[in-house]
Amino acid sequence: MPRPREFQISLSDTPYYHCISRCVRRAFLCGEDKQTHQSYEHRRQWVEDKIEQLPYIFAIEVCAYAVMSNHTHLVLHINQQQALSWNTTEVLTRWHKIFKGTLLTQKYLSKINESSDLNAEFLTESLPLTESELLAIEQTTVIYRKRLMDISWFMRVLNEGIARQANKEDNCTGRFWEGRFKCQALLDKSALLACMAYVDLNPVRAKMATTPETSNYTSIRQRIHHVLNHEQDHNQQPNTLKPFVGNPRKDMPDGIPFELKEYIELVEVTGRCIREDKAGHIDNNLPTLLDRLNIEPDNWLIMSKQFTKVFHGAVGNEHVLQNFSENLQLKRRPNLSSCRRLLA
Repeated sequence: MPRPREFQISLSDTPYYHCISRCVRRAFLCGEDKQTHQSYEHRRQWVEDKIEQLPYIFAIEVCAYAVMSNHTHLVLHINQQQALSWNTTEVLTRWHKIFKGTLLTQKYLSKINESSDLNAEFLTESLPLTESELLAIEQTTVIYRKRLMDISWFMRVLNEGIARQANKEDNCTGRFWEGRFKCQALLDKSALLACMAYVDLNPVRAKMATTPETSNYTSIRQRIHHVLNHEQDHNQQPNTLKPFVGNPRKDMPDGIPFELKEYIELVEVTGRCIREDKAGHIDNNLPTLLDRLNIEPDNWLIMSKQFTKVFHGAVGNEHVLQNFSENLQLKRRPNLSSCRRLLA
């Protein structure tokens, strides 16, 4: 029996997770139905718009994504420190952007908004609320704050909105997505790098695109085009994606621990190698990123083509995988043999 999401996520081990959502039966997220010849390509934009919107509400950042014909891939980062830094007003304001909240939270925000200083955390005596009402609001805020850094709630908001739009367009009711999205913990930098490249190269592997920069509705295309559109400053990165901040160092800012230029080059070289209709090999000028992470080129190619086939659960080297299993009280260490073989 599948384990509940709360027993698959351990923030003490990693804030990075790979999530996959698939449509049920012959339901189409995007692409073209070959039997009816109806095109659903416009739905890709629905998904991408939602992916770009939600990080402004949740304390969850998008590292990589790919919108395919009947499924989506997301690599997400839970920013726990950001969520804990929000005051009551900010938590409730964010929550009310997607849900109605309670009558008490609505009353609280309406009183806050009556003031000219919208950024202040007001003293309780300045609000016309009873002590018991303020206590209830604080208890509700604790719940909302937890949800705003919960991947299950993030995926719920993303998928439910798309499902409602698709069902309305198809003039039908019922389930659009599979009951549960798949979730993999990415326990170290090697797992994160391999999974991001796997996600970004999905359209290339599926022969929907020939190069990363032409693979529409992916994070790699968005990153590349953002760089090209800011020729004066190649360090500019999309606000909707978690930024690359360079190699690990002292006083490192929050972000993905790689150089953006190296990552783009690595994805480009890998994309040339994995096309099924072309014979390829790992280029001798492959960036040194793999050397620093101690990943063999052949193993890298396997992971970038078959990440979800060779790994069925948390991914990382043996040491971090052991810690993750102990923290979640797992009886078995998933993927142990594959991690030893590909990430050692």
